[in-house]
Amino acid sequence: MSRTLSAPVTVAFDYTRSTGPVLGRFLTGLRDGVLVAARTSDGEVVVPPPEYDPVTHAATTDFVEVSPTGTVTSWTWVPEPVAAQPLERPFAFALVLLDGATQPFLHALDVASPADATTGMRVQVRWRPERVGAITDIECFEPAAGGAPPVDRPHSTLDPVTGVVTPVALDYTYAASPEESAFYRGLAEGRIVGQRCPACAKVYVPPRSACPADGTPTTDEVELAHTGTVTTFCIVNVPFLGQRITPPYVSAYVLLDGADIAFLHLILDIPAEEVRMGMRVEAVWKPREEWGTTIENISHFRPTGEPDAAYDTYSQHL
Repeated sequence: MSRTLSAPVTVAFDYTRSTGPVLGRFLTGLRDGVLVAARTSDGEVVVPPPEYDPVTHAATTDFVEVSPTGTVTSWTWVPEPVAAQPLERPFAFALVLLDGATQPFLHALDVASPADATTGMRVQVRWRPERVGAITDIECFEPAAGGAPPVDRPHSTLDPVTGVVTPVALDYTYAASPEESAFYRGLAEGRIVGQRCPACAKVYVPPRSACPADGTPTTDEVELAHTGTVTTFCIVNVPFLGQRITPPYVSAYVLLDGADIAFLHLILDIPAEEVRMGMRVEAVWKPREEWGTTIENISHFRPTGEPDAAYDTYSQHL
């Protein structure tokens, strides 16, 4: 059997959240070149400030400003930084006890080698020239040159930071099963390939390694028609980040002729409000030079102009 296919996949989105009065005050301070800490009921001075007192659980209300200089209390070396870490070259993560604080603050320390990082060394904040109200407004810590580092403060705390947008991403490698690999290779040849269960004769596309109805391994490859029936659908009206089609458009389950399970794809070349259950559609393929081993070789489905399918032909596939 041909080797199975695999491909790198990235799942990513921007996470948006409101900051609230405490974290908002801390992030506003960062934007303005100030390090805001909280004084807790037991006398600790903590940065970033906690939203609630760890002893009394009351909302934090006592804020103080601490110095952008401090002392390294502990550190660890990062010889091979990964994506989205503070620095692209080797660096240290360090716990820094800022002057005026009683609990250390974790951030990156920019030194040339592990030999240049020591517990007890004096360091200072390196601010980014353009700050937006995020933890990355502190580019890193660096060995102190003497005195507090200068900082440009173009903003006013009368314009507080109330929300943050954090990119979230997960990189992984997807390994297709032998049956899925055959499906994707078929798409690279302009074919839609499914698998038939030898026990119940149901045909699945994309193919399954085993029949979900009776657990029997699927063994028979079946090439399916490029036409099918819309079983159910939704009209997408809401725009979102990364959207490649202007709403409204239709995402529908299409039951290919000869298949026993519908799969999801786009319905285009027709006004969204005219799409309906039972509508007969056909695959529209991208130009051959754009094909790869992907379902996106099929750009979308469009109406064939045939009469709608009878309800009982797809009623078990809703």
